[in-house]
Amino acid sequence: MQSALELTKELIACRSVTPADGGCQELIAKRLAAIGFETETIVSGPADFQVTNLWAIKRGADPKGKVLAFAGHTDVVPTGPLEKWTTDPFMPSERDDHLYGRGAADMKTSLAGFVVASEEFVKQYPNHQGSIAFLITSDEEGPANDGTVIVCDLLKKRGQKLDYCVIGEPTSVNQLGDMIKNGRRGSLSGKLKVKGIQAHIAYPHLGRNPIHELAPALSKLVTKEWDRGNLYFQPTSFQISNVHAGTGANNVIPGELTLDFNFRFSTESKPEQLKGGLESILRDAGLEFEITWTLGGEPFLTGDGALAGAMREAIMAETNVSAELSTTGGTSDGRFIAKICSELVEFGPINATSHKIDERVALNSIEPLKNIYRRTLEKLIA
Repeated sequence: MQSALELTKELIACRSVTPADGGCQELIAKRLAAIGFETETIVSGPADFQVTNLWAIKRGADPKGKVLAFAGHTDVVPTGPLEKWTTDPFMPSERDDHLYGRGAADMKTSLAGFVVASEEFVKQYPNHQGSIAFLITSDEEGPANDGTVIVCDLLKKRGQKLDYCVIGEPTSVNQLGDMIKNGRRGSLSGKLKVKGIQAHIAYPHLGRNPIHELAPALSKLVTKEWDRGNLYFQPTSFQISNVHAGTGANNVIPGELTLDFNFRFSTESKPEQLKGGLESILRDAGLEFEITWTLGGEPFLTGDGALAGAMREAIMAETNVSAELSTTGGTSDGRFIAKICSELVEFGPINATSHKIDERVALNSIEPLKNIYRRTLEKLIA
């Protein structure tokens, strides 16, 4: 049986810049099939952006037993300038007590840990009561239109529910095991267009300046308390990312202003509440406007239940670290899985070098990470 380190190296060597899988899932599926998993490849997306997804399951002895899924992605972000890497990003190398390569942190070490943990678990518990599943995509770092969301929709149609899910995102901060993500904020974006009347700047009475008209409303939007958050979530945040108006000339009142904004919102708010609150402020200001809304994902939250408890116990046993539960950070594919899964957490290696030049993972964290995944299986479905 290969070690998690050896498998991690094989996965890093697969050139899988999103949406390419680079052969990772074929390698994983072969390993899983060898220990009794049923595997299924689901290809989705247009010909010029095809996404590869893997669904695999090994059913337990108890038909009513719990299902624990490992989820993640084989795709990685582009390398950036190759000349800035110390070594080829797709040729895994060991130096300074670390393993270097694109995807080392995000998230091929976790994928290898999932596989080897499952192999060890099945060998030790050949008659395990619960079921083990894998949900792997090559479209997490990309648009995420043809990846996990497609598989989740398919599983929902089949009536396949998940009781527990562990996503291998790199969540640790300073040392392996110090943070587990047990939820994520929702993301709601908008493109606001405020209409005015273009005119010569020397004759303002002939125009209507949308910048001036928006300013009082904008002040209210950025100071409004949308909610107060809760035990697990910070208060909802409203942020502006881009503002554009004008023709480029300095003597023309613009006829239109375009503003891009985003809500990162907690479970204390609903998308419709946020939309209504923002539009109400704009209407009260007497603005002529239109908004295009994009819901990137709704928030999800798993309390300190059976899954989080099992993982915290496993982390303590392996690392003697007390894990913090957190919902910080951006969105993840958990937003799709949470719709068919009762309890979901994200846990993986230190995140500090994800997406960076010379991405790496500490060599002495790979085996403990795999062991934490195995201990979680033992606690919940043995």
